[in-house]
Amino acid sequence: MLNRIDLRNGLGDPRRLLPRAQLDVSVAVERIRPLVEAVREHGYPAIREASERFDGVSPEVLRVPVEAIAEAEGVLDPDVRAALLESITRARRVHADQRRTEHTTQVVPGGTVTERWLPVDRVGLYVPGGLAMYPSTVVMNVVPAQAAGVRSLVVVSPPQKDNGGLPDPRVLAACALLGVDEVYAVGGAQAVAMLAYGAAVDPAGDARCEPVDLVTGPGNIWVTAAKRLLRGVVGIDAEAGPTEIAILADDTADPAHVAADLISQAEHDPLAASVLVTPSVALVEAVERELARQVPATKHTERVTTALTGEQSGVVLVDDLEAGLRVVDAYAAEHLEIQTVDARQWALRVRNAGAIFVGAWSPVSLGDYCAGSNHVLPTGGCARHSSGLSVQSFLRGVHLIEYTEAALREVAPHVVTLATVEDLPAHGQAVRARFPGGPA
Repeated sequence: MLNRIDLRNGLGDPRRLLPRAQLDVSVAVERIRPLVEAVREHGYPAIREASERFDGVSPEVLRVPVEAIAEAEGVLDPDVRAALLESITRARRVHADQRRTEHTTQVVPGGTVTERWLPVDRVGLYVPGGLAMYPSTVVMNVVPAQAAGVRSLVVVSPPQKDNGGLPDPRVLAACALLGVDEVYAVGGAQAVAMLAYGAAVDPAGDARCEPVDLVTGPGNIWVTAAKRLLRGVVGIDAEAGPTEIAILADDTADPAHVAADLISQAEHDPLAASVLVTPSVALVEAVERELARQVPATKHTERVTTALTGEQSGVVLVDDLEAGLRVVDAYAAEHLEIQTVDARQWALRVRNAGAIFVGAWSPVSLGDYCAGSNHVLPTGGCARHSSGLSVQSFLRGVHLIEYTEAALREVAPHVVTLATVEDLPAHGQAVRARFPGGPA
């Protein structure tokens, strides 16, 4: 079922040889540009028309009534409630420790620089609603934003035909459990444009969604394209692509576990990537047998099969675990599992991954819901330079520079010299003006 890539005997930099979903976001940007411009110019009518065209739903009022959010919580299945509350509790425990504190450095006597960490004022959180519904994504976006101290949170999620044009009721219930009551039944590129520019949300224009400062949360290629197009108008967390898992495994790994974990990511999307990196041909053959057994038994067999047999998925055969480590670092997976002997020691040597799941009892599914970690992670190799969503995503570092007259006088000649070197004499004059008789 899985394509095989043989990198034994060393082939240099493996990046160009590794499987990866091919998405041309630049083409998608041009496709959604007219829609984004329509939302900017016309607001509510353009959003409603796009919702009818893409979601088959045209809610008259885009904001979800507070009563509907409360009602969704009231009818939430008790087991789902308990699971969401446990997810919230664990995520809050982890994210509470991420908050940075103010720090003042005395550079010289009389000269200090204080670094303050200030939360973004207003944030728009996107929750997908396509092939699957994601109340867990509400948790993963809201918890770090709240821990950061964000003042105003707004959730957007696509309207659902089978819920009267409102977002999925479990998404609404998760919002209620987290105390978020500004929710809009809008999805896709039109939702990102509404968050960036602001817009009326009813026919009369009596109610508005005010612009946000930052948009976070995963979405499909149209959401990603809108984020790219609107970056600069509004801040974004990342350009999320299809989900991916890489598993570095040796012959100590349980093939049933490996197969189940590959399937778990493949069920997200036909473009989801599932990659096994191993020096063990015996493990590969055992995993193939498990896939043949498990895939027909899973609910989304067709979707899983498409993902597992696509060009983005496969087995990468390597000489040994050292070579495997180089491969997974080059791949920079969103989710990386280590199922080897001494798994933690190998995990500590990994440099590029969104999140690392260590050993047989830490599957990606745990991180998706209840590990306490965040599941909004960099995809498409972006883990080489980017991090997953965290409290830091919602904070800005601001420096306070405080110098006394004596401290400025002492360093003034250096400032003037550097200003002269860069041919910016007014910079030097701004210092000289403070010391008419000379700085010394």
